[in-house]
Amino acid sequence: MKPYAQLTPEERTGEYARLQAEFGELKARGLSLNMARGKPGKQQLDLVSDIFGLMQKPEDYVSDGIDVRNYGEMTGLPAARRLFADILDCRPEQVFVGGNASLQLMYDTICKAYTHGLLHSPRPWRLEETVKWLCPAPGYDRHFKITETFGFELITIPMTDSGPDMDAVEAAVRDPAVKGIWCVPKYSNPDGVIYSEETVRRFAALNPAAPDFLIMWDNAYCVHEFEGDYVPFPDILSLCAQAGHPDMVFEFASTSKITLPGAGVSCFACSEANMAHMEKLLTPQVISFDKVNQRRHVLYLRDKAHTLELMKKHAAIMAPKFRCVADALDREIAPLGIASWRRPKGGYFVSFNALPGTAKRTLALCGEAGVAMTGAGATFPYGRDPQDSNIRIAPSLPPVEELEQAMEVFCVCVRLAALEKLGV
Repeated sequence: MKPYAQLTPEERTGEYARLQAEFGELKARGLSLNMARGKPGKQQLDLVSDIFGLMQKPEDYVSDGIDVRNYGEMTGLPAARRLFADILDCRPEQVFVGGNASLQLMYDTICKAYTHGLLHSPRPWRLEETVKWLCPAPGYDRHFKITETFGFELITIPMTDSGPDMDAVEAAVRDPAVKGIWCVPKYSNPDGVIYSEETVRRFAALNPAAPDFLIMWDNAYCVHEFEGDYVPFPDILSLCAQAGHPDMVFEFASTSKITLPGAGVSCFACSEANMAHMEKLLTPQVISFDKVNQRRHVLYLRDKAHTLELMKKHAAIMAPKFRCVADALDREIAPLGIASWRRPKGGYFVSFNALPGTAKRTLALCGEAGVAMTGAGATFPYGRDPQDSNIRIAPSLPPVEELEQAMEVFCVCVRLAALEKLGV
């Protein structure tokens, strides 16, 4: 196959006609395939569903002398705090264990800043004339939606191969209206980038103009390798403390893609001073989260080493799906010079950059052929990709045989949209 830019007008017309015929055949299949969100597939859910058989006897409901069926322990079971501290390489007293969704904890942290203020806030953020927020992009649409919901002004920070453009971050935080930044530091959503150690240290060393500047460190994929060995990662909490900014970061994690997304456990980790502040704000709101489920997860995951063994089983399911995506793109798209993409070794997504101006058209065509994907622009603040180029591919939910069909559709749609943009 020749690069599309090298085709003559006649060759482009012929290629377009051939692809239109193929597209018609694909539509006639009546497919209904979903690559819209990073959901674990049925095989992964079945892998861990034995978690529900662990608690059979009355003594199973006692942890460190605490009856988990009763009220109390707002910050989480001590054993659950120890488990997450082991996974995140921090201290148990820095960990707050919540319910099944880390996104809920993230929203609530921003909400507390808005209604009451953070530990070092001169005033609640609702009383600020303007609140600005930094959004590395491509990034996670649900992150952006949280800060958009509170009326913050979202500022795009470009992503690089080593994480957010730190020159841009360091320049932006000189503005006292800039109150924080979203980060997915390991296998970033959707690029699959692991922040370099230099990037992490530059975050810890930030000197923002806002005294209550907040790094929202969503370590969602901290143990989620699907190719190769576990990659250790710097502890942002200790680095911030060493740099003299112990209260500048909240780190988040969950078991959503370790056990069950609908019935997992989440946490945030922060300085002990931040923990005391959040406890005071949360006391009127919650007596405790689901400690029975926290206990269940402690029994099931045990510690970091055992959790990593479980993640190898997840990797055996995930790796063929990512290979399926990579093989299709290598075969059908790479020779044409019309797109680029990253090859992550962990996380849940492939970040695909189509020919500028073609992402929306590509996804519209996919929809016509029965393949649902994350909307164009979703990986940018306000859902607006200035290049109309980035597409997030989520291979985890469909079985490989369905994924092969979905990628066949996707590749045809990418090619059709590119030819239309180049002129046919």
